[in-house]
Amino acid sequence: MRETKRLMSAYQAFTIFDHEGNKTVDVREIGTIIRSLNCCPSEGELNDMITEMEEEEPTGYIKYEKFEPVMIKVILERKYKPQSEDILMKALEVLDQERKEHLTIDEITKFMTDYGEAFTQDELEEMKSAAVDQEKGVVYYKDYVSLLVVDE
Repeated sequence: MRETKRLMSAYQAFTIFDHEGNKTVDVREIGTIIRSLNCCPSEGELNDMITEMEEEEPTGYIKYEKFEPVMIKVILERKYKPQSEDILMKALEVLDQERKEHLTIDEITKFMTDYGEAFTQDELEEMKSAAVDQEKGVVYYKDYVSLLVVDE
């Protein structure tokens, strides 16, 4: 039942970005669509999914008929699930070596651009706009994690 609801959500999310009403979306929107469905693939995994969805000669657009089978597989196999609150907290606590229960903007910027899968400047700005306490200029990560966690 839950999978059926998520498949319907996949269609609805796709149609939101189908601005021409011709069952196609700009390939650059696929990551947003997939992540709106509570799937959290890495950039590499997302690129693999896009490759699977694209035409033999890429056009810059993805057709729904190519999107749907990939998303059915992802949803039914429960791939790319978001991390739990516990795991996110532990990861951020490791970064907070002084145990001050917050990270500075400089620390966040360094971690998000220098380690692992680097954030783009736009992604970093979007993350900071949601995470940074405007009065103190720091990220209280316990508060931020609660924004990231998805209830299934």
